[in-house]
Amino acid sequence: MRALRYTGSASGDAPSVRMFSDAPDPSPGPGEALVRPVRAGVCSTDLEIVRGYMNADRDAQPITLGHEFVGVVEEFNPATPAQQELVKRLKGKRVVGSINAVCGECDMCRNGLSNHCRDRTVLGIAGRDGCFADRFCLPIVNLVAVPEGVDDDHAVFAEPLAAAMHAAHQLHFEGKPYITVLGDGRLGLLCVQVMSQLNASVRLIGKHEKKLAMCEKWGIKHRLLRDIGRRADQDVVVDCTGSPDGLRTAMQLVRPRGTILLKSTFAPRVDDPVDLSPLVVNEIELIGSRCGSISGAVRALEQRRVDVASLITSRFAFENGAKAIEAASSAEQIKVLIDF
Repeated sequence: MRALRYTGSASGDAPSVRMFSDAPDPSPGPGEALVRPVRAGVCSTDLEIVRGYMNADRDAQPITLGHEFVGVVEEFNPATPAQQELVKRLKGKRVVGSINAVCGECDMCRNGLSNHCRDRTVLGIAGRDGCFADRFCLPIVNLVAVPEGVDDDHAVFAEPLAAAMHAAHQLHFEGKPYITVLGDGRLGLLCVQVMSQLNASVRLIGKHEKKLAMCEKWGIKHRLLRDIGRRADQDVVVDCTGSPDGLRTAMQLVRPRGTILLKSTFAPRVDDPVDLSPLVVNEIELIGSRCGSISGAVRALEQRRVDVASLITSRFAFENGAKAIEAASSAEQIKVLIDF
């Protein structure tokens, strides 16, 4: 089986991402499904893993990357009657899925916080091989059927769109706040579309004129970072930059007792620490934001509430997956897809 894996770095060598042609075939455990991907998306998290996010030394046990997918289930291994019923609804359907495989028994799971399961594995990120492979496994309960009216190019955005929608659900405010989305990459462009549907004054701030110009057809305000003042006057700043500089800028933009919603993860930069004292001095609320509802994202895609097709900038065949990862790191790219 082919699999695109991050193999870690050894003895100071550069991190390695390469295609394996002889990766072991996965077998679904109890309650799992075997999925054949037909399309996948490269995420910033994939790039950050290569840069050292998760602080994982995977020289001995490479991990298959990838967690944004649309695929077809080839095998089910249901373990309960409820899973049997779910199989009936999923059989023969294209699927997308939640990336968190959870235990269902820990205190987090019992209290409705299963995304924070203490024993979770995360597709292509932590403890579970990802979707950049000919086959991969996920729990049956993680899968959501894709409606016939949603094509693969749209369905593959279900996971990142769910994350963007979750950010909006975490914000609670009165009146009509000023919201700045910081970062004009793939996640920022999704988040600003979602935020613009709230009762708020929303703008996108970024570094790339071409990317910001996409906001014109959506009717969303946008500015280049170099052209804005930093007057600490925004009620909410959503940081989608994936960089320490983004958090620094967010602290300069948000008003005292305002909110920063930190949306992106990035590998630690030991030589580039962030001074967090403004959070204390200005009593700023800092909210972390991660995964959201896949079924909610699928409904939004079906209703065409968000423009995702315009974000696709490159496609690669799976056999050129390593080149897809390299291309996605370019500032000129927005969304890179992999076709199987």
